[in-house]
Amino acid sequence: MERLQAFKYELMPDGEQARDMRRFAGACRFVYNKALAMQKDNHEAGNKFIGFAGLCKALTGWRQGAETPWLQEAPCHPLQQALKDLDKAYKNFFEKRADFPSFKRKGSGGGFRYPDPKQIKLDEANERIFLPKLGWLRYRNSRDVLGEVRNVTVSQLGGKWFAAIQTQREVEPPLPRATTAIGIDVGIARFATMSDGSFVAPLNSFKKHQQNLARYQRRMSRKVKFSSNWKKAKARVQRIHIGIANARKDFLHKTTTTISKNHALVCIEDLQVRNMSRSSKGTVEQPGKKVGQKSGLNRAILDQGWGEFRRQLGYKLAWNGGMLLAVPPHHTSQTCPACGHVSKDNRQTQASFLCVDCGCENHADVVGAINVLARGHRVLACGESAHSGRSMKQEPTEATRRSSRGAVGIPVL
Repeated sequence: MERLQAFKYELMPDGEQARDMRRFAGACRFVYNKALAMQKDNHEAGNKFIGFAGLCKALTGWRQGAETPWLQEAPCHPLQQALKDLDKAYKNFFEKRADFPSFKRKGSGGGFRYPDPKQIKLDEANERIFLPKLGWLRYRNSRDVLGEVRNVTVSQLGGKWFAAIQTQREVEPPLPRATTAIGIDVGIARFATMSDGSFVAPLNSFKKHQQNLARYQRRMSRKVKFSSNWKKAKARVQRIHIGIANARKDFLHKTTTTISKNHALVCIEDLQVRNMSRSSKGTVEQPGKKVGQKSGLNRAILDQGWGEFRRQLGYKLAWNGGMLLAVPPHHTSQTCPACGHVSKDNRQTQASFLCVDCGCENHADVVGAINVLARGHRVLACGESAHSGRSMKQEPTEATRRSSRGAVGIPVL
């Protein structure tokens, strides 16, 4: 089977190369914004959507025109890749996977991609890489590159430049070393609770640095914008943000690696994080309720990184021969795993679960993880939609009551 994998390294450019990379990133941002503005004007005029081929034809005119001759100094393929990114953004919007494409502003993290592997040369022995119109660049060779180079993405973060080298290689079909299945219930008090009763404590990277970050943001707000002191304060704020992101990324990689190596099947909730973290401030006519509490909850949800956790679990389980299965999350913490009774009264507090019908008692997150695993088994066994099969407040049958009460040790009359 073919495996696509990226290897990211820090670049060590000289002054001229760093200046050229800033110019190339700015040229790609300009082309993206200009093409987006052209698409909007074209739509307002009632014309048909301009595809990628039409955008490339327009790019040729921009490079040869008198208004933007400086575009010729940038490599052509990264500029075309910017147009391809815009075309993909439109497709994601049409298929309701993302919001409408927005303009890119300067300073929000510039980057560009070399998609043609024939123009890229990698010299691992001397720790350098050749990129068109940049020449040979030295990089910090922290690990070996495995496979054939397919493309290189150059990005800037916190004043440093990085190169992500994507490779492709043939590997043997993986065989799962583990044979166990587990359900995972993600949360805020507990980052991940397993169906076997174990759990992973949350890192709360942003919460730990929130006060320090606010202090330096206040200092930056008192400086004259774009002055030298303002730039120094902004760099300090950026370093704090980078530290928060790096700590969260390290935590997620270690957690997902451990789970993917120890389990062959992992069932998780199919959470819509974007909807869960949506603001509740409402409008002027219909203002929201408890906006402050919801804002704090949104920060806590986004601080966990549930989306990245699911993404990493997906490809790491596939690399280890396992499988990730997402099931509907409705009523997982309100359904009794013993008798199947569904009621909001089963969960009196955030952490405790006590079935009002059969008396089954456990931690609410553990109950949710058990129900997630059970739904995953039903989906694999008979292709069910993983619904609980009972509506809220529905009373179970007498036979179900007797069998479930006997299973948990309650005397049956």
